[in-house]
Amino acid sequence: MIKIALVGDICSGKTYISKLFREPYFNADNEVAHIYKHDRRCFKKLNTKFPKFFKNFPVNKKDVIKFLLNDDKNIKRLGKIIYPIVRAKLKKFIAKNKKKKMIILDIPLYLENKMHKKNDIIVFVETKERDMIKYLKRRPNFNYKLIKKFKKIQLSLLEKKMKSDHILKNNYKSEKIKNDVKVLKKKLLNERNSIRY
Repeated sequence: MIKIALVGDICSGKTYISKLFREPYFNADNEVAHIYKHDRRCFKKLNTKFPKFFKNFPVNKKDVIKFLLNDDKNIKRLGKIIYPIVRAKLKKFIAKNKKKKMIILDIPLYLENKMHKKNDIIVFVETKERDMIKYLKRRPNFNYKLIKKFKKIQLSLLEKKMKSDHILKNNYKSEKIKNDVKVLKKKLLNERNSIRY
């Protein structure tokens, strides 16, 4: 099984690109949203430690944003509760799909949290900043202050790029990126087959 991790800037199109591979993909943001909505045990931990911010179940995203903006250390504090749950879900996902040709991982802070393994293939999604900002502003709950906080704890784009095995340039034109993903997928599968045989 080939394990491909997509890295890049916020709103660089990683989620869209992960779907283009047409293989099982793990989206950590979706998993976190599911945890907030359905995981009562997680809510109890949040409510016990931070009762001022987490009063009601399911957890509201606006409450999460208020919590994160309140203190620079709150991103790490929240991560200590959320990340172990996400890692457990990732482990189940990998086990479930172990017979597949490849899986795609869309996980923010994948490199920063040292989640990558030796044989993982890291693909850097490169975008122009002006395009990224345009699409970022369309997101619901867009908050520039929060984006800045997340960028502080991330590796620079140059570092991510240097740690990557391949680069996909996303200009937000669907036909081009669809073709680029198709070419990369074929290349990776061919490489795997040539190594095996």
